[in-house]
Amino acid sequence: MTNDSSLPHFSRRQWLHNSASGIGGIALAWLSHQEQATAAGHTPQPHFPAKAKRVIHIFSPGGVSHVDTFDYRPELERLDGKTLEGKGEIDTFFAVPGVLRKSFYPFRQHGQSGAWISDLFPHLAKCADDLTFLKAMVAKSPSHQPACFQMNTGFTLQGFPCLGAWLSYGLGRSSDNLPTFVVLPDPRGLVNGGTANWTNGFLPAEHQGSVFNLGKEEPVSHLRTPGSVTAEQRTAGLKLIQQMNSEYAAADPHDSSLTARLKSYELAARMQLSIPEALQFTDETAETRKLYGVDEPVVGPTARNFLLARRLLERGVRFVQVYNGGALGSPRINWDAHENVKDNHDRQAQLLDQPCAALLTDLKQRGMLEDTLVVWSSEFGRTPFTQGATGLGRDHHQHVFTCWLAGAGLKPGITWGASDEVGYKPAEHPTTIYDFHATILHLLGLDHERLTFLHNGLQRRLTDVHGEVVREILQ
Repeated sequence: MTNDSSLPHFSRRQWLHNSASGIGGIALAWLSHQEQATAAGHTPQPHFPAKAKRVIHIFSPGGVSHVDTFDYRPELERLDGKTLEGKGEIDTFFAVPGVLRKSFYPFRQHGQSGAWISDLFPHLAKCADDLTFLKAMVAKSPSHQPACFQMNTGFTLQGFPCLGAWLSYGLGRSSDNLPTFVVLPDPRGLVNGGTANWTNGFLPAEHQGSVFNLGKEEPVSHLRTPGSVTAEQRTAGLKLIQQMNSEYAAADPHDSSLTARLKSYELAARMQLSIPEALQFTDETAETRKLYGVDEPVVGPTARNFLLARRLLERGVRFVQVYNGGALGSPRINWDAHENVKDNHDRQAQLLDQPCAALLTDLKQRGMLEDTLVVWSSEFGRTPFTQGATGLGRDHHQHVFTCWLAGAGLKPGITWGASDEVGYKPAEHPTTIYDFHATILHLLGLDHERLTFLHNGLQRRLTDVHGEVVREILQ
């Protein structure tokens, strides 16, 4: 092989440039320029005055049974043990349908609103007058991963930006010292689909969720400064890295990931001071710790996530997603109650009921519920009939289920929509996940039809080409 120094030298950048200089390269460069220009020209701001300044989304993956929690269906008691009839072909996910089964828990009315809540949630029942129920929710898929993706991103396929990323993009940074969008996974493991549930998708990389794992030695990965490095040395090192990356970014303005990395370095330096303070609960009163249950052996790990969610909101984080259930393929630590609803829901509800009710109570006592939106959902519900004729479990059910919201801009203590007499299909006012997302964006001052991003020649949005704001639940 001849080494001829007289041959022209091509850098990697020059080679890529020359390779892309044909018609296809010109088209690709134009599309890239258009998308980056759209992102660069976007000024984050609400479209109209917002009712809510911040959001907590509590997500209980696995499929919470609506007919055993918030959707009281007296007819199920009368038809207990009988076959479901008069509904056409019965749709199931895993097996042939079993028999109708009444709720595994007694239901009672609570508060001045008279909301029906099962005995599974004695603490949340005390917050009944603060809750706004959507009882005719409809999802597109009965499969966990696509359904989780739809609840989080609006689409059943992965790769689309999630709700938190859209809010970050639409409203901008809300804190100089903390991320705008934080994810608190269940201490027991990740949800189906993992990080794809809090992805930025095709939005600039800075809008993806930042994961905090309270139960780990390093709650925020790669944040801790090595013990042998002083804060001054770390700052000097980051400045050098920032300078080098800035020069590279200036030479390649079409790569948003590098710009996001620059911003992440800047934020990381500030987070090294702000994160330890936010994650320490030493300034919380004994009453608050007891309210959440942070010192209890079973509830404690999950309760600390709920308390941290409030602390992050206080410090300027705009969107916090708390996972109640996870662990891929393990129904013992999510709400996937195929085998035994009561055994499964007893275990899962213990970790949701007290901390979630404490969060609502705490926010209300501090005056924060007036401008905070709290949202609870699963990815779908469960069938009103058993899985198998003699089974104690219920199958996946996307046709109707229940979600609730609380806080800023909502009419508290009301219900919108209803399932049929046995909780199999919507009876009135079905609400799609597109409607759900459109309503959340509306409360944050964003028009879901105007919050768009040009991607592959299409003006993409969280709600695709669907969605209506559920104005009947708004003040």
